[in-house]
Amino acid sequence: MKKNMITGSKLWSIAMITSLLAACSSPATTSTTANAATSTTGTTKTVSVSEQTSVKYADLVSLDADDTNISWSEADSTAIKLNGTTATVTGSGAKAANGSVTISEAGTYVLSGELTDGQIVVNVADKGTVHLVLNGATIHDNDSAAIYIQKAGKAVITLEKGTKNTVSDGKTYVYADATTDEPDAAIFSKADLTFNSAGQLTVTGNYNEGITSKDDLKIISGNIRVKAADDGIKGKDMVAIQAGTITIEAEGDGIKSTNDTDTTKGYVAIAGGSFDIQSGNDGIQAETALVTDGGTYNIVTGGGSANAPAKVEEGPFGGGGGWGGGTPPTDMGTPPDGEPPADMPEMPNNSGTNAGANTNGAAASNSANTTTTTTTTDNNADADTATTATESTSAKALKAGTDLTVNGGTYTIDSMDDSLHSNNNVTVNDGTFNIESGDDGIHADQALTINGGTITIAKSYEGLEGAIITLNDGDVDVTASDDGVNAAGGETETATNTAASTDSTTTTTDAATTSNISVTETTGTTSTTDQASQGTAANQQGRGPGGMGGAAASNNEFHINGGSLTVNAGGDGLDSNGSINMTGGTVIVNGPTDSGNGALDYDGTFEISGGYLVAAGSSGMAQGTSDASTQNTIVMTFPATQKAGTLVHVQDSEGNNILTFAPAKDYQTVVVSSPDLAKDGSYVIYSGGTSTGKAVDGLYTGGTYSGGTQVVAFQSTSNVTWVNESGVTTANTGMGGPGGGGGQGGFGGGRNRSQSGTTSDSTDTTDSAK
Repeated sequence: MKKNMITGSKLWSIAMITSLLAACSSPATTSTTANAATSTTGTTKTVSVSEQTSVKYADLVSLDADDTNISWSEADSTAIKLNGTTATVTGSGAKAANGSVTISEAGTYVLSGELTDGQIVVNVADKGTVHLVLNGATIHDNDSAAIYIQKAGKAVITLEKGTKNTVSDGKTYVYADATTDEPDAAIFSKADLTFNSAGQLTVTGNYNEGITSKDDLKIISGNIRVKAADDGIKGKDMVAIQAGTITIEAEGDGIKSTNDTDTTKGYVAIAGGSFDIQSGNDGIQAETALVTDGGTYNIVTGGGSANAPAKVEEGPFGGGGGWGGGTPPTDMGTPPDGEPPADMPEMPNNSGTNAGANTNGAAASNSANTTTTTTTTDNNADADTATTATESTSAKALKAGTDLTVNGGTYTIDSMDDSLHSNNNVTVNDGTFNIESGDDGIHADQALTINGGTITIAKSYEGLEGAIITLNDGDVDVTASDDGVNAAGGETETATNTAASTDSTTTTTDAATTSNISVTETTGTTSTTDQASQGTAANQQGRGPGGMGGAAASNNEFHINGGSLTVNAGGDGLDSNGSINMTGGTVIVNGPTDSGNGALDYDGTFEISGGYLVAAGSSGMAQGTSDASTQNTIVMTFPATQKAGTLVHVQDSEGNNILTFAPAKDYQTVVVSSPDLAKDGSYVIYSGGTSTGKAVDGLYTGGTYSGGTQVVAFQSTSNVTWVNESGVTTANTGMGGPGGGGGQGGFGGGRNRSQSGTTSDSTDTTDSAK
């Protein structure tokens, strides 16, 4: 029969990934919990909140005896000796013809030698298990897959310990007719496929993909190196990796699953191993859930963060930036420990183009590997701000279509796009992360929960982003050219909201009708805020002057219950389009130097009942905590900008240290909240001087402070006390700042910072610290 040859460029496999935000399922072995949904009239915003048990590799993956079987003997196997363009078969179940070998019976087959242009075909009618042992084999096919599992119950490829094996294909395939498009990988299987043992396998997919299974793909062990013209390792129903050393260089995705029709499949689960992935697109991408228990990961996507494309946001006056997002400053200052930033993003020539900008709250997911340009108009209460975003190829490091759960491991990531991303929820239970991102460090379309681990985001556009963000434990250090933490998104607009909507009523959608099936663990406190009370607080705090309506608070939330968070942000330090709630932990914010952003920026309330908070930044949009807080706060505004590294020291009337802090950047306002502050206490604030204490992220503990200049002494008379050099004053007022994440700010984004404060005369004059 005459063959039709398909020449020209490679056939690229394009997976159109279904968005699973509204109703998504986990694999059948996991528990499911409905996610509550809350909506408000006007602009309806829906945010999911998950409370599940822990999900791990073992919950998703089961192994049978064939998966782990690495034993074989000459007596019980068929030997296939490869020799150039021919092969010799010793034993039953296989035949060699025309340079290729066809295996037609279940059993064990041991391959050795070199096949320069031929194919190993498995076609077992009875669906039995075929065990291929690569015992020093080199297999190449010029115009098709080198190993083609056409039909079998399961195929197991054992990489014999101590051997080196090579599998490759050509750049052009020959198919039977123009309607045929598979196989399309150097190793291609239509059956479940497992790799095991301790040998080495090098796979080169010159045509398209390296290793592909149309069913389950499992790697139990082995040293596997893949270079592919498109995806490196792909399994349709699952990719499960128990251990091994895996190196991938792929023009497309590194590791991926693709089943988008069955929500119990399409996941990636990794127990451990060592991974070195360089991919043009996503590093590890799961159509549904992505779970990692451990392992060591070195992932570079899209050429790295330095290769991130710019995103353009139209401000209220035209042009890029504006008040709704702004061009992040190029100078991020000196980090708290006195060293310059290792590799801050270079801002493009002050043209208002924000690299990696997120123009609609939480960034839309780049599911398809295509390039599109989208223009939208955001009718939120903050402003009518037109935004234009150019979405480029998805080049995220870890990406899940539903939920991303990290239970441990060590991750070194340099990604053009988000480093960790989920179209639903992200949960980090443990692990060590060193991240450089061209967009978000960690992004969840819905809930982002951190229960532990050490996370260093050395470079990002926005550090942490999600509709509801919860920090329960762990150590998080964020450097961002825009917002450090941004609670935004997770919303669906169903009606146009006016700038001054006062008749909003609150309704609750039946959770049963909006439930999500999820595999993410959220062990700490994550809750939705009562929208009626939040709306009232927003109205009280959002009275913009001159008829410019204040921002209506959404149901976005940022919860801080423990752990430590250090932020160095060019935009807002902590930004919530709804509210912030802090019950514990330590938060240090080195906020913006420009007055179009604030160290703290929230539309609803910021209630603090525990923990330690210090936030330094510019004064123009400064906010403190809310009057409803049960822990006391001081907001100090200096008469002039203080230089980076200049100590600010707060002590009580008995000389007890409340705060000694060296901000990493220039600042004019400092917010401090501590359990040691009393509502009716007497305090003195100093500037400059030195401390013999130990500084961690600029915050000093222990030691002795001396040599500073007294700025003001005052008596606190409320739980949020605003102070300047003259004494207690009123809260900062004026036209509000931009809405978080995506240009919701603009000229009408007004949040009048109307936290109450009591005006009094100055109680002291400038003096030197004793």
